[in-house]
Amino acid sequence: MPSLDDLRKRIKSVKSTQKITKAMKMVAAAKLRKAQENAEKGRPYSEKMNNIILNLSSSITDKENAPKLLVGTGNEKIHLCIVLTADRGLCGGFNTNIVKKTKSFFEKIKSEGKSLKIITVGSKGYDQLKRVYGEQIIEKISFKDSKVANYLDAEVVGKKIIDLFEKNKFDICTIFYNQFKNVITQIPQEQQIIPLKSNENKKNLVEDNYEFEPEEDEILSNLLPKNISTQIFKGMLENSASEQGSRMTAMDSATRNAGELVDKLTVNYNRSRQAAITKELIEIISGAESL
Repeated sequence: MPSLDDLRKRIKSVKSTQKITKAMKMVAAAKLRKAQENAEKGRPYSEKMNNIILNLSSSITDKENAPKLLVGTGNEKIHLCIVLTADRGLCGGFNTNIVKKTKSFFEKIKSEGKSLKIITVGSKGYDQLKRVYGEQIIEKISFKDSKVANYLDAEVVGKKIIDLFEKNKFDICTIFYNQFKNVITQIPQEQQIIPLKSNENKKNLVEDNYEFEPEEDEILSNLLPKNISTQIFKGMLENSASEQGSRMTAMDSATRNAGELVDKLTVNYNRSRQAAITKELIEIISGAESL
C-alpha cells in the first residue's frame, strides 16, 4: 500500500494535470467558434467553384484538347494522395481517423497494382504513416508557425501538386481530411481533385446555356489551378474546426477522468490516514495497559 506522502503527491500531481486539461478545453472552445465559422463560410464558395467548372466543362465539345487538369492524362496508374492532418496532438482520434481512412485507400490502390505517392501536410500524419509508407512519401509539409489555416498555405500545396502534374509524376490526385459536423463528430473524407470528379449531385447543377467570353478553354485554364488551391483550403478549414472540436471533447473527457481519479485517491488517502491513526491509538492503549 502506498504511503500517505505518496498519495498526497499523487493527488497534487493529478490536480495539476486537471487544471491543464481544463485550460486546454477552454482554449479549444474559444478557437472552435471562429474555426467553425470559417469552415461553414468556405463550403459554399468551394462548392460553387466546382459547379461552375463542371458547367463549363459540359460546354466543351472537343474533350481531347480540354485542359488536362479537368480530364486527366487518360491513365490511372499513379495516384498522388495529399493527407491533411494536424501538427499538434492531444486532440482525440482526429489524426488517427484520417490516417485510418488513408491506409484503407492505400491498400486498395496497392491491391490493384497501381503506384502510390504521398504528400503529408501536418507532422502527425507523417509520424503515423512513415513506418509503413515511408518509401511512398515524397514530401512532408508542416505549417506549425501558422496560427490559423490560410489560403497562402493552401496555395503552396496547390502549386506543388500542379508542378508535379505538369512533369507527369502522377495521373490522379486525391486529398484526405476530416469534415466538421459537430463537436463530437468529424467525418473522414476523400476528394479527387485531379482530374476533377463530377459531384454525385450533378443533377442539381443548373443546366443553362451561356455564352462565354473568353472561350471555355481559356476560362478553365485559369480557374482549374485556383480550384485546386481552393479545395485544399476548404480541407484545411474543415480540419481546423474538426481539430478544435476533437481537442475540446478530448480535454473535457480528460478533465472529468482526472476529477474521478482525485476523488478515488482522496478516499484511499483518508482510509490510509484513518488506519494509521487507529494503529497509533491501539499501540498507545496497549502500552498503557501493560504498565
